[in-house]
Amino acid sequence: MHGTIDGFNYGAVTPVVAYVMACLGSALGLRCTIRSLRTDTSWKPGWLGLGAAAIGSGIWTMHFVAMMGFHVAETPISYDLQQTVLSLVVAIVVVGLGVFIVGYRGATRLALLTAGLTTGLGVAGMHYLGMAGMRMNGQLQYSPVAVALSILIAIVAATAALWAAVSVKGFLPALGASLVMGVAVTGMHYTGMSGISVRLHESHGAEALGGASAVSIMLPLMVGPLAFLLLAAVVVMFDPILVLGEGEWTAPVAPQAPKAPVDDWPEGFGAAYPGTTAYPGPAAHQGPAAHQGAPAYPAGAAQYPAGAGGSPAAYDHFDGPSQPQPPHQQAGSARPSF
Repeated sequence: MHGTIDGFNYGAVTPVVAYVMACLGSALGLRCTIRSLRTDTSWKPGWLGLGAAAIGSGIWTMHFVAMMGFHVAETPISYDLQQTVLSLVVAIVVVGLGVFIVGYRGATRLALLTAGLTTGLGVAGMHYLGMAGMRMNGQLQYSPVAVALSILIAIVAATAALWAAVSVKGFLPALGASLVMGVAVTGMHYTGMSGISVRLHESHGAEALGGASAVSIMLPLMVGPLAFLLLAAVVVMFDPILVLGEGEWTAPVAPQAPKAPVDDWPEGFGAAYPGTTAYPGPAAHQGPAAHQGAPAYPAGAAQYPAGAGGSPAAYDHFDGPSQPQPPHQQAGSARPSF
């Protein structure tokens, strides 16, 4: 005889809350993974460990929130305490292996495939280990197709989320990756649950059950993971790099172009006028004459224009009257040597 299964005993409340918990754990875990890639070696294990614990706690809480809506009409359901706690440990440890692989190997193809496979198997393993801890007056039976499909969803989604976490910069892309992983984890759960059937035992009754009831064991056990997720959220909120992303918070300041030195010497006056000391400009390197007091004029200029009185102060660059010159630039005054 098969039991009557209802996976949504409380309506849409349990799947919605389960999805929120999966997204919260994934978001915190993936952001901690990103932070580990932007810190020195001494802090990297701490960030990766925090990320693995956040993802593991999130998917474990998601699973058992969803299982609170699982109901079999013909028999009550309870849970074995040891196997329930073991499923949480497995989730954190196995997911942590995948997170550490990405944290230390980066976004290479081999690292992502290995980490995605490990993380996906960790998510699926947590799910089916938690299901094995159920106690009822009957036996769970699984559809091989549903089991295989749920594991495949977990592996593909975990690989995609880890790739996005280490390859896409910024807060919004990382948030989108956590939403995708939340959909995948929740979808994996309900895909696996869709292939479940319960074969009831001939003698059934509450006296035949072992373990604690669902509510009495789940609610106390959820206090710890929920408190941990809250603590991880506080760490994220107080780390600007996690919230704003590397580009927004640590973008280097654009270097200022060096300012050209201001030369107050008139352009083109590379040599001294008659009666002055030679100025070390372009004309000073044109030959020994510039260093012997010989007058040096621009190429093609034989002399000053008529009316200039032979005075260089009357013209600037030989194209018109100039402004009054300082005393050291007037004819007959010596130009200081440099």
